Amino acid sequence: MIQNVGNHLRRGLASVFSSRTSRKSALRAENTMAEGEGYRNPTEVQMSQLVLPCHTNQRGELSVGQLLKWIDATACLSAERHAGCPCVTASMDDIYFEHTISVGQVVNIKAKVNRAFNSSMEVGIHVASEDLCSENQWNVCKALATFVAHRELSKVKLKQTMPQTEEEKTEHSVAAERRRMRLVYADTIKDLLANCVIQDDLESRDCSHMVPAEKTRVESVELVLPPHANHQGNTFGGQIMAWMENVATIAASRLCRAHPTLKAIEMFHFRGPSQVGDRLVFKAIVNNAFKHSMEVGVCVEAYRQEAETHRRHINSAFMTFVVLDADDQPQMLPWIRPQPGDGERRYREASARKKIRLDRKYIVSCKQAEMPLSVPWDPSNQVCLSYNNVSSLKMLVAKDNWVLSSEINQVRLYTLEEDKFLSFHMEMLVHVDAAQAFLLLSDLRRRPEWDKHYRSAELVQQVDEDDAIYHVISPPLGSDPKPQDFVILASRRKPCDNGDPYVIALRSVTLPTHRETPEYRRRETLCSGFCFWREGDQLTKLIHRCGATSLE
Repeated sequence: MIQNVGNHLRRGLASVFSSRTSRKSALRAENTMAEGEGYRNPTEVQMSQLVLPCHTNQRGELSVGQLLKWIDATACLSAERHAGCPCVTASMDDIYFEHTISVGQVVNIKAKVNRAFNSSMEVGIHVASEDLCSENQWNVCKALATFVAHRELSKVKLKQTMPQTEEEKTEHSVAAERRRMRLVYADTIKDLLANCVIQDDLESRDCSHMVPAEKTRVESVELVLPPHANHQGNTFGGQIMAWMENVATIAASRLCRAHPTLKAIEMFHFRGPSQVGDRLVFKAIVNNAFKHSMEVGVCVEAYRQEAETHRRHINSAFMTFVVLDADDQPQMLPWIRPQPGDGERRYREASARKKIRLDRKYIVSCKQAEMPLSVPWDPSNQVCLSYNNVSSLKMLVAKDNWVLSSEINQVRLYTLEEDKFLSFHMEMLVHVDAAQAFLLLSDLRRRPEWDKHYRSAELVQQVDEDDAIYHVISPPLGSDPKPQDFVILASRRKPCDNGDPYVIALRSVTLPTHRETPEYRRRETLCSGFCFWREGDQLTKLIHRCGATSLE
């Protein structure tokens, strides 16, 4: 079986690269229509709000709590437009605020459903601000929210979205990988705390200004009234998030004795609903203070009657604040002294979250041309690297501007010039079941049996069921007498739904156990691998994305 797949790939590579013909492919008709002026995503909802003094904080800027309410309302309307029934907020992913919004400016919010699963859907939100006098516009933030469709008498089975544009196809494809990240996030924190020594920056802090963590503790109660709830009587998720932001700001102010600025929110996760008549208790405390930022943890509990002793934990979040001076530069913060027990646990967890947050922001947000080819591998960034590995391949395959360079024996070679890189992929049909091809090609130890560019492949670390790290030896290149070697992260994914591809994504990583040696010429790959779709019994459409080469 492996020889069958390998022979197809080997013949395809030989025939395509020997061809000198070159021509451009026509754009597909549906993509032309989709990206025309008349197209609009059927789930897209837009909201524009003029910022009034009643919406602002003590600095005359739009309160983040108010912004969260508007974001949640817009996203909910988009989700309900797709579902055709009431929806509730399940979670809100990390939000990084790039720009503040002043009185008199306009907030423009766009939301649309990226992908629907069984009964939940991911909604993408973009927020921008607009100055009506100067016509200047700024990006404020992007957000991803998960909503769950809810009917009283029947189980909901959502219809699939139909992506049309390149952007929609990319978001639809990557949404499944983001969903996977959300599900494993809590385990990532636990593993990091159990297996790694978290380094702190205590030596750079002014220890003469220690503040006991207990002095920052805040507790506040809110009664859920009809204006706080939707048409089903459930509390608006945005309203709960706004109340959480309020108590978190108070806790942060007690540490710095100034007016802090909220820079980032790490995943609101709603564990259960609350209704009109519930009492919501909000608890906030500064978990850790770093050199220029602090993390505030917020917990929300609900109870129905004052006599109740049991409270339901319905939400938690972590918010990062800074204190800005007159030049908008972050100021140094005093050191927090945690309480023994739970306080020390929260202190360590905050350090772990900071490391993961920085790794994730660096790995996930970097453009392909800005990233180093090889990124160090450790438990704090393994989830982010795996996500980036798979999503980069999916995003590249989803692009519409591939150019057909040659075709021989029904094997097509496409090229793409973008961001100073030349990428290419090969497309063909193979007479092998997709699931079998996936199992065979995802084990790189089998690849030397059919690929002459692989002399050997050693399994270095089986990270989990879907991710593994290999040390690959390849023959010398050109006049260089030294063999080449690679340290490669291989991430494989089965289809999340009908129409999804099987994915095998490859990229270089750095391991302390496998450093560069004089014996080999260390090479690196940024993004390569396979995507294949089942076209029928024993017939698979296969895309082999062979690599990217710098044009500089």
